[in-house]
Amino acid sequence: MNEAENVRGAGDNHQWWTNECGHGNERAMTDKAITFEPGANRARDLRRAFGRFGTGVTVVTIQTPNGPMGMTANSFSSISLDPPLVLWSPGTASRRHDAFTQTDAFCIHILGHDQLPTAMHFAENGGGFDGFDWTPNKQGAPFLAGCLAVFHCTMHAVHPAGDHSLVLGLVRQFTMSDTTRPGLIFEQGRYGVTETAPQ
Repeated sequence: MNEAENVRGAGDNHQWWTNECGHGNERAMTDKAITFEPGANRARDLRRAFGRFGTGVTVVTIQTPNGPMGMTANSFSSISLDPPLVLWSPGTASRRHDAFTQTDAFCIHILGHDQLPTAMHFAENGGGFDGFDWTPNKQGAPFLAGCLAVFHCTMHAVHPAGDHSLVLGLVRQFTMSDTTRPGLIFEQGRYGVTETAPQ
């Protein structure tokens, strides 16, 4: 497992998949299911169950005294329109955790399906911004170009939550691309892209 534990299983399996939704597919209704109680001996099973929830993929960026830092995360969620709040949750075991929970400002970038190299880079490495087109935003956080959407945040609150921290950001500005390209998806340890279901 790499540092970016938010992308569950990303260090174990870098497969690519396409989710094709079709009529008449009832496999989910016929698969056998097993119920477990969470515990130390079921941690891997719980991680796999969590991974069944497909998510988008983000890169969170901050500015530090040693330069810009990024982290790939799939724990992003919109929380509130008024005030405009978003959330993500870095793992406490990450060496980057303290930098991200102690910062005053950060950017959350929603990645497109063609930005897999960006996701892979910041899952493994917090630095290495030289290969990316970026500028500091009004709050000083690194702003990566070419993403589907970017939320420019100041720190609103940090709450401990087991082996992760819940980071709430107050959205000061947001940037949205006018492209219709699909987003990058992460599910069951694999990156991929969804397709529109037939109507």
